[in-house]
Amino acid sequence: MGLGRNFRRWGMRAFIAVMVLSPHAASADTITPERITAALSKLELLAEGVVADGGVPGLAIGVVHDDKVVFLKGFGHREAGKPEAVDADTVFQIASLSKPVSATIVAALVSDGVASWDSKIADLDPAFRLSQPYPTSELTVRDLFAHRSGLPGTAGDDLEDIGYDRAEILRRLRFVPPSSSFRAGYSYSNFGLTEGAVAAAKPTGKPWEEVAEEKLYRPLGMASTSSRHADFIKHANRAALHVKIDGVWAAKVKRDPDAQAPAGGVSSTARDLSQWVRLVLGNGVYDGKPLIAADALAETHVPLMTRGKNPVSGGESFYGLGWNVEFGRHGLSWGHAGAFSVGARTLVTLFPEEKLGIVIVANAFSTGVPEGLSESFADMAFDGKIEKDWVKAWDATYAGLFGPAIAAAKATYAAPPSPASPAGLASAYKGRYFNDFIGDAVVLGEGGGLVLKVGPAGARSYSLKHFDGDLFVTFPDAETPDRPSGVGFDIGPDGKASAMTVEFLDDNDLGTLRRVGD
Repeated sequence: MGLGRNFRRWGMRAFIAVMVLSPHAASADTITPERITAALSKLELLAEGVVADGGVPGLAIGVVHDDKVVFLKGFGHREAGKPEAVDADTVFQIASLSKPVSATIVAALVSDGVASWDSKIADLDPAFRLSQPYPTSELTVRDLFAHRSGLPGTAGDDLEDIGYDRAEILRRLRFVPPSSSFRAGYSYSNFGLTEGAVAAAKPTGKPWEEVAEEKLYRPLGMASTSSRHADFIKHANRAALHVKIDGVWAAKVKRDPDAQAPAGGVSSTARDLSQWVRLVLGNGVYDGKPLIAADALAETHVPLMTRGKNPVSGGESFYGLGWNVEFGRHGLSWGHAGAFSVGARTLVTLFPEEKLGIVIVANAFSTGVPEGLSESFADMAFDGKIEKDWVKAWDATYAGLFGPAIAAAKATYAAPPSPASPAGLASAYKGRYFNDFIGDAVVLGEGGGLVLKVGPAGARSYSLKHFDGDLFVTFPDAETPDRPSGVGFDIGPDGKASAMTVEFLDDNDLGTLRRVGD
């Protein structure tokens, strides 16, 4: 639920001040040089330990304090089983850590007067529409970066999975029914934020990727950072994505996130990201030069939407504009995590009052290593001791993200009923299907079985295995490749399917396609 409408921005800032100055908040006086030195020594040992223990194949860490990069190091290997080591210049895909990076870029546009956080999307990008006219007319850049547009969290992710590009995905969001009333609910949306960023850049007449370079990467000397996947794969010193297969880290899947580049498509290094951390902690000043107006950047850290308690540390968590804002055991922090379930984990945590920040990039999923190391470092910096085994606690949280859903799907499709009802003739299912959101789909015979083709020009192909009656099973998800999903057919009076429901495309009740031809 969003914070009350009468809780105006000045009131929120006063709230932050009260929280920071409260007796339970940390004080910058506790962050002594000696504490930092001890905390960094412990951090290095912990990082070496988690890599040696197989927690991740590789990671890199940058720490900033008082506008200086005080720690910068890589650990482990770029790819499991290969000798090339991770260093501070290894390029990682940073997944949703892209969101606060993009918020900083939009703050630069706001600072330059190109757009404002309250610019209406209807003015910036008139072609964009939500499913309802009022939200479409009132939607702002702020709404999309705060995830309060009403778009369901997964909106557009399914279209990306089946091969649609950014422009087509954003166009089709008009067919997605809202998951909450406009500005009334928090729903984390990759393509909602992507539209906010792309729209804010429209007045420049340049693509988002070029704007990102001009407004942030180039001024900060972030030479290895890009919002283009093609630039990532050009780097020889880049980290592979890893998942565990039979208990062993393996680089099996590649991920091209260009469609959602502002939300999840940045690639960068610990060295480059440390410069960005300096800028943010410096309130828009970098190397003594103001690059972004402080008030434009400060807007990103105003808590707008409630997120409840941190699931492990228990802090009160909110969402600003591309940033998590938390009031926890060490006072006020700003942060964001990133993950690709095909093999990436990232994290940034900043303590603005103490001018302290840490960024961690790792080449594996699922793992809570970034949070575990960050929490441990903060404990050492603030308290001189580590409260608990944070890596273990966060590992358990991440293990629970997909495990229960995968287990439930496996249980559902573990074995067909006995006896299973036979399938109809293949000709009953073959044909062309369509809806406005998914577009065209074709079921055809191939290799003695049935195949579903979806996406632009049938870009994705999924084998269908009979399960029971008119229900088939496929394994569609590259990010969770052992998760089964159903494809069911409704048979009409003519003995042919009149409709098909594709379970893995049905998150928002948009997975039913009507038969439109043979």
